[in-house]
Amino acid sequence: MFSITVRDHLMVAHSFRGAVFGPAQRLHGATFIVDATFRRAQLDDDNIVVDIGLATQELGAVIGELNYRNLDDEPDFAGINTSTEALAKVIADRLADRIEAGNFGAGARELAGISVTLHESHIAWATYERTL
Repeated sequence: MFSITVRDHLMVAHSFRGAVFGPAQRLHGATFIVDATFRRAQLDDDNIVVDIGLATQELGAVIGELNYRNLDDEPDFAGINTSTEALAKVIADRLADRIEAGNFGAGARELAGISVTLHESHIAWATYERTL
């Protein structure tokens, strides 16, 4: 399996519901480093997994929909704890939608999967993996 990874960052505000979150139940900020990894079994006709420029552009577009937002105020997240794990899934699913729409080019239709990792800090991160 071949893969490429592109990176961006995301800054949000949010709060959580549930005693398990302790003080994070109050509104707080979070900054994530976001890695999006694209996988496929065989390289395309250009000998690449996917165009890195397009992958970077599309990750930036997805991040742009969330960046500098209070997620508690976003209708898409009503009633949802926007944990690191949950946000990784949202980003992966939105990237998958963009692949399906053709934003990554025709060669991207042969991608087998995506992994999105959100790094909360240098010692903690979460990943969501999905097939395409």
